[in-house]
Formats: sequence, C-alpha cells, structure tokens
Amino acid sequence: MRVLIFLFLALSLSFAQLRVVATYPWIGDLVKRIGKDRVDVFILAKPTEDPHFVVPKPSFIARLRSADLLVIQGASLEVGFVPVLLQQSNNPKIQPGREGFLDLSGFVRLIEKPQSVSRAMGDVHPEGNPHYNLDPHNIPILARAIKEKLCSLDRSGCASYEENLRVFEREWSDRLREWDRRLSVLRGQKVVSYHMLYDYLLLRYGAQLVGTIEPLPGIPPTPRHTQELVGLVRSQGVRLILQDVYHEKRTAQYIASQTGARVVELPHDGYNLVELFNTISIKLEEALR
Repeated sequence: MRVLIFLFLALSLSFAQLRVVATYPWIGDLVKRIGKDRVDVFILAKPTEDPHFVVPKPSFIARLRSADLLVIQGASLEVGFVPVLLQQSNNPKIQPGREGFLDLSGFVRLIEKPQSVSRAMGDVHPEGNPHYNLDPHNIPILARAIKEKLCSLDRSGCASYEENLRVFEREWSDRLREWDRRLSVLRGQKVVSYHMLYDYLLLRYGAQLVGTIEPLPGIPPTPRHTQELVGLVRSQGVRLILQDVYHEKRTAQYIASQTGARVVELPHDGYNLVELFNTISIKLEEALR
C-alpha cells in the first residue's frame, strides 16, 4: 500500500502544473499554446478593458500569491495596477528580477521612445510604445521567450515546450502569409487613430499615422482639436480612422461624417491570438477595398 501511495504522489508531482498569471488575454493565450497541459493560466484583464486602467480585485491577489510565474507586457503599461498587486501578494518568486517574473517588452524593439518625459506630454511611456503585440511578426519572438522561461522553471517539461513551440511557429508562419497579404492594402495609406495603439501594425505594413483623436496620450479630445483633425483628414486624404473598443466613439464618428473617412473599430486584445489577427486583417482589408 505504501508503495502505491508513493507511486501516486510521485506521478502527481511529475505532472504538477505551473501556475501562471498573465496580465492580458493575448499573453495568456500564448502561454497556453506553449505550455499546453503543463500550465494553469489565470488572466487579469478582459480584452474589452483599457489595458492602462485595469481595476485590481481581491481574487487577483490570491492568484498571484500562489503563482509560479507572472508574465507582463511591460513598458509601464501595467504600472497602474501590477505594482500594488505584487506588493500585496507577498510572493517573492514573482517579483521583478526574480525567476518567476517575465517582462515581454524586453524581447522586442520598442518604438517612439521619448527623449524626456513630463506630465505636459500626457500619459507617455518612458520606455516607448508598449503595444508591440499588435505586430503579428513579433509574436513568434515572444513565444520563444515564454518557452525559455517555462523551461527554466520546469526542466522536466522542456522537451514538451520545445515541441509545442515548433508546432506553433509552423502554424503561425502559415497564418502570417495570409495576414501579410490582407494587410498589404495598408501600404501608403494615411491613418488617424484614437490612441497610439496600432502604431506597430501600421509601421509593419507601411501606413502612416498622421494624427490621433487624443490631443495627447490619455487626454480626451477637445472641440478645437477635433476641428483641427477634420481639416487634417481632408487635407491629407485620410481614408481610415482606427477606433478601439474602449474609448468613446462619438468623436471618430463625427470626424468621419465631416470628411467621408471610414471608421474601423478594431480589437486590441483577445483570448485567441489567431482570431485577433484574423479580425484585424479582415476588417482592414474590407475597409480599403
């Protein structure tokens, strides 16, 4: 009987899942694709929330207290909620700089890094634009970073993580060819967006962001700025106004009504990365036909 109990405990321990907390849904999906059944993933934010302003909940603290790994987007995107959660979690394993902490922003080249930062510039991120996940070509780089971290925490599962990564990279490469084809319609287009959210996507596919509905990052539009944008859209021949899911839509619709530009509402996150980029690429291709 003792032998059977020992074997049962040994088998259970050998398949113990890593407890992972991801700040955003896209990160959670990527961890699941690489970790499969060896990870138990809890996601803090919803895909419809403003990623800058996620409201901390007591349940988040409980999950972080027992976590083996915390994966964040970084570049100060989570500065409004992660530091306080980490402090209250009392979990030394997942603090910045420790083995159970992974900041994905360190694995890609960040754009739009300001020379200096002041409150007069709005809610600017000192490290650069944090929305690098909306360039689909960055995703395999981030998948490899996650694989390396999972291997370091769970050496017995490393072969599985490596195989899952190989499968993911093959499938993602096939998808990229289709997304690249669809999004080629962006090349040469001049675009206005509400927030500087899709800048990596626009840069990848050769579009130019000529203005934002926010006069400064995080600052709501004023009537004067909105009228200036109407003139800009007319003079620059802008066809697209990119609207995210969490800001008000009235201003974008007003500008479109005055100029003939088309408002395209795009997701910025999702529980399924493939569906996220399918939606973005299809909507943009249809808008520019």
